[in-house]
Formats: sequence, structure tokens, C-alpha cells
Amino acid sequence: MRAIVLDKFGGLDSLVYTELPEPEPLEGHVVIEIKAFGINHAEMHMRRGEWAEAARVSGIECVGIVKSCPGGEFPVGAKVAALMGGLGRTINGSYAEYTRAPGSNVAVLESDLPWAELAAIPETYATAWTCLFRNLELVKGQTIVIRGATSSFGQAAVNLAVNAGAKVIATPRSAARFEMIEKLGAARVELEGPDLSKLLAETKQIDAVLDLVGNSVILDSLAMLRRGGRACLAGWLGGLAPIADFNPLLQMPSGVNLTFFGSFVFGTPGFPLSDVPLQAIAADVAAGRLKAKPSRVFGFAEIREADRVMEANEAGGKMVVVH
Repeated sequence: MRAIVLDKFGGLDSLVYTELPEPEPLEGHVVIEIKAFGINHAEMHMRRGEWAEAARVSGIECVGIVKSCPGGEFPVGAKVAALMGGLGRTINGSYAEYTRAPGSNVAVLESDLPWAELAAIPETYATAWTCLFRNLELVKGQTIVIRGATSSFGQAAVNLAVNAGAKVIATPRSAARFEMIEKLGAARVELEGPDLSKLLAETKQIDAVLDLVGNSVILDSLAMLRRGGRACLAGWLGGLAPIADFNPLLQMPSGVNLTFFGSFVFGTPGFPLSDVPLQAIAADVAAGRLKAKPSRVFGFAEIREADRVMEANEAGGKMVVVH
């Protein structure tokens, strides 16, 4: 099969096309014929060697058709999504014609949506849904700030939160993106900055913050919460540097909750992929209640260009690759 392998850590030339054997069937696993896959920042960090783990074949998610499933958990020919469970990190991922994923990290995703649109759903929407409705326990009528809302993850979170009846204050890092966020249904758009809590009239009344900017602003996110409010740290758009001289006792406000979510836990005990209503999300996308149009669609031969666009922060949303 054709595959894109990580030849070394570094730049775009690290991604090399080659031929590899197709993955063999394995009990408890699903071999998937990949039809399309999303591009993620995580893969960029793996390519650069900035994360501890990186498989030879990158790619943490895909959509496709079941080719084999020795345990019978999924019928051959079924449309499915797969994400994480070691994909792209400890086992060969989705930058190929076939992959083999643990059954715990595969979900049926029957839909008439084109493969490119289906590929924009799994990682982005599964992660956003879990952050909003599990970690933050968001409910109708609450006010949430979503920081880093122009990322594909951020846009999905705005979509889901608005659809759930929450009041959404969303932040892009550029004023040029205000209109795009407003079209997603955000009640208000504010320019992202390190002292946002000092500019919001709602500070100390905010129910929840989904922070995708990361360590550089998480203390500011905590500062805007009401007593009992929750902040979920789930991204590092502002960089991977740790909080300097972090002292929770002196720097965190009293009575607020800080939680974290990383999608690499999907499929582990306590975080079953079956908990995420991916089928219902796909139905909402098909009905127009949620948006999952990819910002750009690339062919399999264009992986370096896709990675370049990601690295240059030119994506403007979820980018996908189709076979």
C-alpha cells in the first residue's frame, strides 16, 4: 500500500512517500480502508520531534470502510471513523491507504455525507463534545468563553455550544476572523489577548472557559470564572512553553475548577469513544445544524502542502486529505 512515513524529525521533507505491507488482521483491532483523514496540529508537533511519541506513519484520525475485523465488533464494509488509540503515536496511523486501529477507538459513522466532510468530524467534534459536555458540564443558558475559536477545534466547539443553547463569547487571534466566528452563532466576538479577563464585563460571572490557546493564558481564563466555574485546558495555540514559576496557591483564584482534556485518552477506561455521539453529530451536520465543511481539501499526493498550510496558520478551519 502507499504510505507517507516520517523519515526523520524536522521539516516538510521529513514526510516521504513509500510502499508498506498492508496491516494484517488482529484480534481486537479493525483494519480500515482509508477514504479520507483530517490534518491536525498534533501531527506537526510529532513531525518536529516535539512530542515524546511518533509512529513511522503519522495521522491520528481517519474515516473509511472496514476491511477486516476478526472479533466481529464491526461488519466488513461498514463506514467507520477511527481516532487516537495510539494512531500516529505508538502504532502506524492514517497517512496511508490502510490502517489498523484498536476496536475501542473505532465508531460506526454511517452517513451520506461526502468523505471529505465526514473526515472533518471525528477528532475535532469528539474532542470538542467531550470538553464541553463532560469536562465543563455545559448546559443550556450558561455563558462560556471559547478562546482560540478560529481553529477547527474552536469552530466545532462554538457550533456545539450554540446548538446546546449556551451564550458563547468567542476569541480569535486576528480581527480579520470576527465575521467568520459571528456566522457560527457566537453571541459576541472579542480579540484574543493575555489580559482578556480585565476587558470582559462578564468577568467573575462566566460559567465556563474552553481554553485552546494554552498555558500562556490559562491563569487569565481562571480569573474570569464565577465561583464554581470551570476552565478546560485543551490546546496550545499559543505555544507549548509551560507556565513560568507556576504557584497554584498564589496564582489561582479560589473556588474555581481547572480541568484538562487530551484526545489521546479516547478508548481508554473511563473515556470510551462510544460515549461520544458521533453518529448524531454527523446527522446534525447533514441537517445543517452543525457545520463541518473542510476549509481545504487536499489529495494524498499533497501532504507536504497540507502540512505547510497548517504550520503557517493558514488553515482557517479543518483541513482534510482524500484518497
